[in-house]
Amino acid sequence: MLHMKKILYIDGDGIGPELMAHARRVVDSIAKVEWMRGEAGFAAYQKTGTPLPDATLQAAKECDAILFCAVTTPPNIPNYKSPIVSLRKELDLYANLRPFSTLPNVPVPFPALNFAIVRENTEGMYSGIEKREGDTAYATRVITKDGSERIARFAFDYAARMGFSKVTIVHKANVLRVTDGLFLETAREVAAQYPGIACDDALVDSVAMRLVKSPQDFQVIVTTNLFGDILSDESSALVGGLGVAPSGNYGAHRALFEPVHGSAPKYAGKDSANPTGMLLSTAMMLEHIGEKEASEKLARAIRECYLQKVTTRDVGGSAGTGGMVEKVMGLLG
Repeated sequence: MLHMKKILYIDGDGIGPELMAHARRVVDSIAKVEWMRGEAGFAAYQKTGTPLPDATLQAAKECDAILFCAVTTPPNIPNYKSPIVSLRKELDLYANLRPFSTLPNVPVPFPALNFAIVRENTEGMYSGIEKREGDTAYATRVITKDGSERIARFAFDYAARMGFSKVTIVHKANVLRVTDGLFLETAREVAAQYPGIACDDALVDSVAMRLVKSPQDFQVIVTTNLFGDILSDESSALVGGLGVAPSGNYGAHRALFEPVHGSAPKYAGKDSANPTGMLLSTAMMLEHIGEKEASEKLARAIRECYLQKVTTRDVGGSAGTGGMVEKVMGLLG
């Protein structure tokens, strides 16, 4: 008897619960999984006094994958830590993968884009080492050889698996000579082990400009935590905005999938949020747990939904969230 995969789902805040409910309904129509519920985010903090309860973290360590929507992280609560950042660190989800692909009938300046950003997820400027001394504040940027090597290897393995022919290492080694110097040096060493894949490198500010000007130049970008965070949000605008962008967070033993967008509390309960990023993240999760056929079926249905122009207002359509999801489900066959 096949083991039924255990999926921990975390609704989060704002539009999170409604998008998660839709995603679970879609999954249940094409695959068999065992759902476990976990709490995290601002609502969890108000209820339990912590944005990431111990029970949720323990469940995350015991499941086969995590499906996470979006959380509100208020900036003005002392010692409040983002639960998604905490989960990435606690589960050592070192690789953040954000694929970008143009969807049909979306009004964007560049048609037919297909590229991905692989972002180091556990160190860099998000090391969590900060302090303030009077009127001066410090943040410690941590770059390790091991961390750089494994993220570069993830990027090249991903390129090989997906049929990409080039990886671009993005850095700022001309200024951050020691930290980005180590990242660039290590990534080049990894690149030498993949002779079938071309490799170049570029400064992050140059890449930010080139993404606006000629994004078709890129296939797989690998970079550090902060740079990857910024460039991936920029890249989402090239394919329709944050509402259509999925992501996966991968470690050696666990993985977490989430849409790139935030919790958007002002849209909660209004049936207007774009479900695409959530559903594409769900498709990535299905592939990860071995449900390749279900994953491909969902991705095709989403694309067909766009071809038939049954989409939410942010991408030029007139459907509500529920209406778009119903259309997707009807196209699953």
